[in-house]
This record gives sequence, C-alpha cells and structure tokens, in this order.
Amino acid sequence: MKGSELTCALEAILTVALEPVPTNVLADVVESTVDDVVVALGQIQLDLADNERGFVLAELGSGWRLQTNPAAFAAVQRFAQRDVSTRLSTAALETLAIVAYRQPVTRAQIAALRGVNVDGVVRLLEQRSYIEVVGQADGPGQAILYGTGELFLDRLGLASLDQLPKPETLLPGAEEAIQLADDLSGIPAQ
Repeated sequence: MKGSELTCALEAILTVALEPVPTNVLADVVESTVDDVVVALGQIQLDLADNERGFVLAELGSGWRLQTNPAAFAAVQRFAQRDVSTRLSTAALETLAIVAYRQPVTRAQIAALRGVNVDGVVRLLEQRSYIEVVGQADGPGQAILYGTGELFLDRLGLASLDQLPKPETLLPGAEEAIQLADDLSGIPAQ
C-alpha cells in the first residue's frame, strides 16, 4: 500500500474504532509492516498538530486513538457537561487514585488508607474496568490484589503509569500547609 493510501486507511480505521487499536492490529488490517504503520502514524500525528485540528492522534497503553485536542478542552468540557455522563464519585476517584499509586493493593489496604469500607466502590471500579484483579497476596486468606486496567490509562490519555504526576508535585508547599492547618484550627498565624 502506498503512503497516501496507507494514511487514508489508517485514518479511516481510527475514526471508526471505539477503542484504541494496537499497532500490530493496524498493520495486519492494512496488510502492511509494523514499521510502515508506525511511520505513517507519526506523520498523521505531525499533520494534525501542524494544522491545529480539533483532534490529535494519541498513542496510549493499549494502542492508537484519535481524541480531542487538549487546546479545545474548555469547549469540550462545556459540551460534555450539557448531558451529565456516568461520572465517578469522589469516593471512587479517591479509591482509584490509591490503586493507581499503590498497586498492587488489597481491598483491606485501600480501606485502611481511606478509613471507610470500600467494597462497593471497588466493585464499581472493577465493573467499569478501571481496576482489575492482578493476583493474590501471599499469606493468610490470599487476599485479591488490584491494579489499574488499560481503560484507566486510556481515559487519562496516558501510555503508561510512569506518566502519572508524582504525588509530591500535587501537595502544597510547607507554608501553604501551615496556613491551611492554622485556618482549620482557628488559630491565627504568627
């Protein structure tokens, strides 16, 4: 398949794909080599970026997908909020963060960190494929170990867990923490 035909076929496939498509699957479908497909996908990425299109081609943990351009975030967010989707609760987001940063982790470990029963939340996240069983712990009872699934990476637009922000970058500095503690205690700062 020639360059323009390959590009056309890849764009068409990625437009109709409901989930990210692995490179080897794309190569198989278009009857081309993985190397040729990777080159064509790279060119598509550049063309979309250079033309400032409303979508970009992203390589995620489970494959390639066309997704909205981050520059259009505000407009897309306003559009998405018009029709409330199935959003995750604060409890589900907290639980998902614990699993993402501490995996593999047991339900009991999650509950200990959150300080509440997490059975329902873990079941919900597992049903929605954000987390999955990754093994069993050694020791009494052999508790189930959970980790994030591919859908977690895909929804966050990440290729791997290494791209998650480091927890220390999300915490306030020492001065802000002291001020927050003072504000919460009602004692004026000195």
